[in-house]
Amino acid sequence: MGAGTEPNGSSRSDEEWERFLRESVAGAADAPKEPSARARVVAKRLRAEPGRDPEGWRSYTPARPKRRTGWYVVGLLTSLVLLVTALAPGRVVDLFAGDDPDSPLAAETARPTQVAAAEAAQRPTMDEPFRGSPAASWASGAAGITVPKAGAVGWMSAVEVERALARSRDFLVASGLDREVLQGERPEQAIALINPYQKDVQELLKTAFRTPSEKNDPLLLFSRFQPSRTHLVGDVVKTRGRLTYREGERGALQVTADVTFVYPVTSADAGDNDEIVRTIVRRELVLSWDDPEKVITEPGTFSIVSYKYDMTNGGCAAPTGYFTPPFGTDRRADEAGTEVDPYDRSAPVGRGQSSGDECGRATRS
Repeated sequence: MGAGTEPNGSSRSDEEWERFLRESVAGAADAPKEPSARARVVAKRLRAEPGRDPEGWRSYTPARPKRRTGWYVVGLLTSLVLLVTALAPGRVVDLFAGDDPDSPLAAETARPTQVAAAEAAQRPTMDEPFRGSPAASWASGAAGITVPKAGAVGWMSAVEVERALARSRDFLVASGLDREVLQGERPEQAIALINPYQKDVQELLKTAFRTPSEKNDPLLLFSRFQPSRTHLVGDVVKTRGRLTYREGERGALQVTADVTFVYPVTSADAGDNDEIVRTIVRRELVLSWDDPEKVITEPGTFSIVSYKYDMTNGGCAAPTGYFTPPFGTDRRADEAGTEVDPYDRSAPVGRGQSSGDECGRATRS
């Protein structure tokens, strides 16, 4: 049988025969390949393991997707943080504020149980008048006076209580933060909020500004400095305190204000001397928003139940109707007084309206 002839007698061309021989040596492209000896050994071992079906030697099993447990943990922690923030926001702010002196304190919603921490001894400057003082982290102006959520009390609805609380804070602003009043002007806006039919207070207001005395001193209710002697430093007064309320006599709304004011001042005669003194005043006022059907009053005004204050670096001489901060050698005259920490808000206000207590000397300012 000659080359190019099939057993059945058919013949092939030389080109077909050459292609047949070439594919026989190289192997067809789609022909399955015999597994190696190593692959056969591995397959045999896998078949021998109990409870396991052997995988094909060319099969592929995709890896199982990883469970995203990390996201569940993050979600749980986030929920816990939100819960703690809702229940105790002040603690969360303090936690993240750490020891940063520039971090503002959380609003005061109740009397603190601890005294404000001591600050590093730093001299105040004209640009930073609260430097080295706990007041550096307090809010400024009215923002430092916390007003609670209003609810119905006595003869007032919740809306009326909210309005009375706002006006109570307005009085604190007009009496202790108004720039003109601080510079010695008569506090007309604050006086307009006081019941004009309250005889004892009206008597105080009538005489206090003309002939101030221990009994009738405008400083009992208002903060004032004499411009010819004292200049305020900057435009900021630091404050910290709160309003609270309850039902008073005859169904009245009784509002209590407990607020500390920090006034940085310098001498009007200082010249090149940049000495800065911080006058610190803590006031406690109890105001009664009376039912006009039971008490003679003017709509939109309150009666003053009580007033008292603590003051340091405001002068210890006879009443003049103004705070008189001690500068230079005058400081020695105040060093004989009882030591007082003006930033201690954990105890009640100690000075009464006519107590005649000894002038307090600030342990820090």
